[in-house]
Amino acid sequence: MDDTLLALRAFNRFHTQFVVGLDAQYLGTPLTLTEARLLYEIGTRGEALAVELQSFLALDPGYASRLLRRFEAEGWIVRGRGSDARQRPVALSEAGQALLADLDTRQRAVLEDRLKPLGDADRRVLVGALDTARGLLSGEERAGYTIRTHRPGDMGMVTARQAILYAEQFGWGAPMEALLGEVTAAFLRSFDPARERCWIAECGGTIAGSIFATDGGGGVAKLRLLYVEPHARGLGIANDLVSRCIAFAREAGYTRMTLWTHTILESARRIYAAHGFRIVATATHTDFGEPVAGETWELAL
Repeated sequence: MDDTLLALRAFNRFHTQFVVGLDAQYLGTPLTLTEARLLYEIGTRGEALAVELQSFLALDPGYASRLLRRFEAEGWIVRGRGSDARQRPVALSEAGQALLADLDTRQRAVLEDRLKPLGDADRRVLVGALDTARGLLSGEERAGYTIRTHRPGDMGMVTARQAILYAEQFGWGAPMEALLGEVTAAFLRSFDPARERCWIAECGGTIAGSIFATDGGGGVAKLRLLYVEPHARGLGIANDLVSRCIAFAREAGYTRMTLWTHTILESARRIYAAHGFRIVATATHTDFGEPVAGETWELAL
C-alpha cells in the first residue's frame, strides 16, 4: 500500500480519537459523531435539503432519512414546505440550536485542553500544516500570504528549510547548510535595523519564504537567501519579497545592490532580471560538491 495512503488512514484514526469521536455519545451529548456532524451542517447552512446534507456528509440515503426522522422526533429540527419530503428544507428548532450551542461549548473545551501543551510557535505551525493539508486534499484555491519581519526562531527555520530544499533538489548538503547558518548567524549578531532587514512570508501561519537585505559595505546592499516553499509557489511571493528588499535598500541610502546566485536557479534569475538586476560576473565553483556556475548580479539604486 502507498505510504501516503497509509499515513492518511493513520491520521484519520488519530484525529477521530483526538476529538473524542469514538465515544458512543459524542462529548457527553445524546448524539453520535455522525449525528453531531449532521446537526452542525444544518446549523451552519441555516436550512438545507436532505439530499444536500446526504451528499455533503456522504451518507446512505436511507440512513440520512432515519437520522432526520429522529431529529424531528426529538424536536431538534423543523421542516419547511415542499412538494415531498425530499424537497422540504430542514432547519434547527430552538431546541436544536440550544443543543448545537452546548455541543460547540463542549468541543471547544476539549480542544482547548488538548492544545494546552502547544506554545504560540507550535500553534502557528499546526495551523499552517492543517491549511496546507486541506488545500492539497480539497483542491481548493490556495489562501493568500502575509509578509512580516523576523522574530525569534525564524533564522533556525529558514536555515533548516533552505538546507533541506537545496539538498533534495540539487544534492547540496553540509557545505550549503553551513553557509546558510553562517549568513543567518551573522545577520543576528550584527543586525542594524536601519541598514538591514529580513522579511518572512507566511501562508496559514507557517513560514513560506524569506529574503534578507544586508550591509555589504561601501554603500552596497546585499540581497540574500531568497526562497519560497514549494507549496506556496505561484502566489507571487518571491516577486513581492524582492520588491520589498529593493525598496528598503533605496530608502536606507544604498547606491547599489548585489546578489549571488547560480545558473540552475532559473525561476529566481527571471525575477532578478525583471527587477533590473544584471549579471556582472560568473565563476564555476565546487563549494557544494559538483561543479556549478555561480553568478554575481548587480542593480544600481
